[in-house]
Amino acid sequence: MAHFGHLAEKTNVKRAVLLPLVIAVTLFLWLVPTDFYGIEGLTVVEQRTIAIFVFTALMWMFEIIPTWTTSVISIVIMLLTISDSCIWFMKGSGIPAEMGTFVSYKAILATFADPVIMLFLGGFVLAIATTKVGLDVQLAKALLKPFGKRSEFVLLGFLFVIGLFSMFMSNTATAAMMLTFLAPVLRTLPPDGKGRIGLALSIPIAANLGGIGTPIGTPPNAIALGYLNDSLHMGVGFGEWMLVMVPYVLVMLLISWGLLLLFFPFKQKTIELRIENTHQKTWQTYVVYVTFAVTILLWMLDRVTGINSNVVAMIPVGVFAVTGILTKEDLKEINWSVLWMVAGGFALGIALQSTGLAEHLVNSIPFGQWLPLVVILVSGFIGYFISNFISNTAAANLLVPIMSAVGVGMGDSLAAAGGLKTLLVGVALCTSLAMLFPISTPPNALAHSTGLVTTKDMAKVGILIGVIGYVLGYVMLFFIGI
Repeated sequence: MAHFGHLAEKTNVKRAVLLPLVIAVTLFLWLVPTDFYGIEGLTVVEQRTIAIFVFTALMWMFEIIPTWTTSVISIVIMLLTISDSCIWFMKGSGIPAEMGTFVSYKAILATFADPVIMLFLGGFVLAIATTKVGLDVQLAKALLKPFGKRSEFVLLGFLFVIGLFSMFMSNTATAAMMLTFLAPVLRTLPPDGKGRIGLALSIPIAANLGGIGTPIGTPPNAIALGYLNDSLHMGVGFGEWMLVMVPYVLVMLLISWGLLLLFFPFKQKTIELRIENTHQKTWQTYVVYVTFAVTILLWMLDRVTGINSNVVAMIPVGVFAVTGILTKEDLKEINWSVLWMVAGGFALGIALQSTGLAEHLVNSIPFGQWLPLVVILVSGFIGYFISNFISNTAAANLLVPIMSAVGVGMGDSLAAAGGLKTLLVGVALCTSLAMLFPISTPPNALAHSTGLVTTKDMAKVGILIGVIGYVLGYVMLFFIGI
């Protein structure tokens, strides 16, 4: 209780100090003359968009209120101030050219039902159904069995199984599930051995890396894919993504295995795993089995079947709703906060593009004088850096719209370094590599909650995985592409 009281006190202090500061900065950017920005042709609507973007960025970074709440508030502010259905006095009485272009309110509201949001919704429903019938436990038991009882190989098994689950389930849900399997095992290991630390760290490492493998594995992937397909019409398929990213994930998991064994060797040679499945098999179980298999197969073969992965995501929703496997109570288990947060990022992107602000920003910065390779590598580093302090979803929501505009503005010059795909996918990939601190990702926080993992342990392995993953990721994107 004292711990929660301390957290509440810190939150209150944060709100009392930082919230007025953020509001003051926002009002300043909103009210200063447009000449202040030094951007030729900047309109009033574009200036408001800058203020809203900065407000959202600061609120996400400092987490003064929940991140999803920030997204919702930002969308409401956009609707009331920069949309074509805004408050009457926000439309102004000046010269229309000076006011600028207002954003379609329908386009802003549509971000709540963006095709990428539907893709994630299908993934969440699939995860809920598999947990409900015990398919997740059955798979974990079957997949871990081949790794035997030797401590080193049990660790490898956990890395691969968690990585696999994280490709199709929420990273946080996967980490929480595997922690329940691992908790009794950790208690049986020698308290003076380092192997327990390695096993505990395998959960966040594999969960964070595994999410890179598929478009639905983690929100940054979906955000990047949304811009590549919906805004830039590049047609990156689900299977195409997996073809490149799954091998990358496997290599990174093997490297992580080596690092964990190096820093946290086992004192006990064997580990006994006991994973019990208490679910009884019914006809619903087999419906979930078949639907799960068909959905994954259609996602992987989207280029062959011609069925868009966003459409495929609605198959489990429809099947489980009709069969009663998905109930109205289950709908409460869907991580709506993640969906609404991603929607806020998409809305900001629409505002940047529709108002013309993105074009003005790109034209005002001499990106054409920068080496394309530098632009790509720096954007990835920024994504990695800030994701260690804010959620990877928030980081991707901030960076992807900006880098999308930058990439379009650079035109053909970017092609020599891999083009827009390398730019945006690199940002998404790097945000998922951020795992230095307990605050970096929810799986990190879960591992830290075991009491076995110190921040120093996490940072020691996290920095190496981040550096290796960054280098290997860009080598892969430059020479193989996506």
